[in-house]
Amino acid sequence: MPKKIDKDLHKIRVLVKDYLLKKNGVPKPKTVGVGWPSFDEKEIMGAFDCLINLRLSQGPRVKEFEQRYAKMMGKKYAVAVNSGSSANLLVLSSLMISGKLKRGDEVIIPASTFATVASPIIQLGLIPVYVDCDDKTWTISPTEVEKALSPKTKLIMPVHSIGNPADIVSIMSIARKHKLLVLEDCCEAHGASLNGRVVGSFGDIATISFFVAHNITTGEGGMIFTDDAELFDILTSIREFGRLPQHILNKGRFSYEDKVLGFYDTRYVFTRLGFNVRMTDIAASMGLEQIKKLDKLNRKRISIARDYSQTLKKYETHVSIPYTLPKGVHSYYGYCFVINPKAPFTRKEITETLEAAGIETRPFFGGCLPDQPGFRDEPKRVVGQLPVSRWLRDNAVFIGCHPALTKEHVKHVLKTLELFFTNIDLKTNKSRQ
Repeated sequence: MPKKIDKDLHKIRVLVKDYLLKKNGVPKPKTVGVGWPSFDEKEIMGAFDCLINLRLSQGPRVKEFEQRYAKMMGKKYAVAVNSGSSANLLVLSSLMISGKLKRGDEVIIPASTFATVASPIIQLGLIPVYVDCDDKTWTISPTEVEKALSPKTKLIMPVHSIGNPADIVSIMSIARKHKLLVLEDCCEAHGASLNGRVVGSFGDIATISFFVAHNITTGEGGMIFTDDAELFDILTSIREFGRLPQHILNKGRFSYEDKVLGFYDTRYVFTRLGFNVRMTDIAASMGLEQIKKLDKLNRKRISIARDYSQTLKKYETHVSIPYTLPKGVHSYYGYCFVINPKAPFTRKEITETLEAAGIETRPFFGGCLPDQPGFRDEPKRVVGQLPVSRWLRDNAVFIGCHPALTKEHVKHVLKTLELFFTNIDLKTNKSRQ
């Protein structure tokens, strides 16, 4: 790069850094959102470099991002896409194209999760089997998974909800015993681990999301991880319209011969129905910087979550707080707590108090998906009464614990919670007198 251009880029980098410092890059005082993107001039300059060099779509940055994240996950292959939801859709599609799944096969999933765990299953003609969550981790229960098995079961899809590792060791044991596939949904669990292994490295295939509020972000984005070369070929094909796999494209423009098309341009040979869900180099340039920061960002999340738990432990008669399996590391996409059945207040009361204080709240995603209007009348099988999932549906709250929060933000959350519970206890004691 010419020295003049290099100097100009350095000036831009300094200006961007100074601007971000002046802007502060943190939420307003006493304003605590559930998520906040944490990035600096490195991500901005990476995206800027793509723009000025006209690298707008999928290209070398995407490939580099895939290779780096695959190595982090301990998998041979990674396929970057435009969202975690697209990642789930592509995985299920690839399993059907490969013959590992067929229409009517059953996929076991937790009842309490996000919509796009279940929706692609239904859209592709597979059957979701909803099972209950564990009452401590609030992730899929291995005991309920075993109860759900049937001759039609072909895939188990555990979700490491809000960054808490599910009991994937037990899930894998069940899967291997019954010769089932495992798809790990790690969309909210960047860097979470169990027994020293990062989640996503246990199953046959895994997905992750880089949505703006997640532990690391590319704005929108997702990725798929696998060791299966056949699935990798299918995934890279259906990610882009159903084109030929990359290793065939690499052989040259007219290397493909077909009895109808003859020696046709390989770039325009479509061998199967596909999608267009590519990640851009602009997004990947952000991701390449974000993965360097993941451990540091997660340490901040864990520290904030620890502060929240220390305060809420004093009120465990009223609320249940996060529990992580022994030798598990929770990466805390958010901080969740659940109102206990005999608590002298409702979720509505505590969320209204938090929201009034500028502290944003969310429920536990879809709460209990088979109860959602869009899923009630769709094909499904429900195992048991789902008491934990419905308890989460009615009583769970999660709040932000992201790295952009300052000590003052955390103090504000803790003070708000303390005041709420103190007032509740005062009212309760008065009513007893």
